[in-house]
Amino acid sequence: MTGEIRIRVHPLFLDQQSKPAEGRYVFAYVVRIENVGREGAHLLRRRWLIHDAIGEDTEVEGDGVVGQQPVIPPGGVHEYQSYCVLKSTSGYMEGTYTFERPDRTTFDAQIPRFTLSAEAASDHR
Repeated sequence: MTGEIRIRVHPLFLDQQSKPAEGRYVFAYVVRIENVGREGAHLLRRRWLIHDAIGEDTEVEGDGVVGQQPVIPPGGVHEYQSYCVLKSTSGYMEGTYTFERPDRTTFDAQIPRFTLSAEAASDHR
């Protein structure tokens, strides 16, 4: 939890969209952002660090999340789903969201590292 923002991420391997023979492994992830503070928080930007087990690192930055810049009121929650594509069966993601408070000050909330694993998904079948 950072700046009274709690972030949880649930990743999921998308077997049907993946093409292992072509080195394409697709992962979805659901993000839950909860404002446990006393002030509203406007999500302005995101910065993702994506690590592929083959050693490739990618940085993705941009405004908001999935085309939105939600204002999350005190006690409020914003959830969204997105995806990423890796060239190997595993990796991880982590990053930051930049928020703005009502007084126009900004702060970064850490997105905790989470693992992407096609092997773990197949172990649960």
